[in-house]
Amino acid sequence: MASMIIFNGIYTWQGWGGVFRLGSGRCRLWIVDFARDRPKGLHLIRPIVVVASDVAKENPADMTVRSCNSHIATSVARDFNIEPARMQFVEYSPRQTYGIGGGQVIEERFEAVDFAWHEANAMKPVYRPLAQPLLDLVRALVGKQPRPSPSP
Repeated sequence: MASMIIFNGIYTWQGWGGVFRLGSGRCRLWIVDFARDRPKGLHLIRPIVVVASDVAKENPADMTVRSCNSHIATSVARDFNIEPARMQFVEYSPRQTYGIGGGQVIEERFEAVDFAWHEANAMKPVYRPLAQPLLDLVRALVGKQPRPSPSP
């Protein structure tokens, strides 16, 4: 993939609950800037793609990406100095099986999440399926598992 990987690792965000760590957590995060070497045929209004996925909880109070995506997007934009208008946030959920003998399946899901930004804060997430050809690029990105970089 001819693009610049800005971050590939475990990202920890701080919540709003002070010592109680309410709203805090961690996720698997990929940040890629497709503006550097734009893939052929791909025209992105928001060339910085941020992909977030849940990881195993270290603390029972840790929040999921889905429940804190606005807070995560706000923190990522701040921590990595990303202009929100240039960032496309994507939630990735890998395929899961559950139930007796793993007979029930929740299929892999990639969802683009669009936010209304007020000052420097992401609000009001709106979900939509991730469209081709960006879906193929994101699939390839999460399929590659280089050694994670440390959280900023």
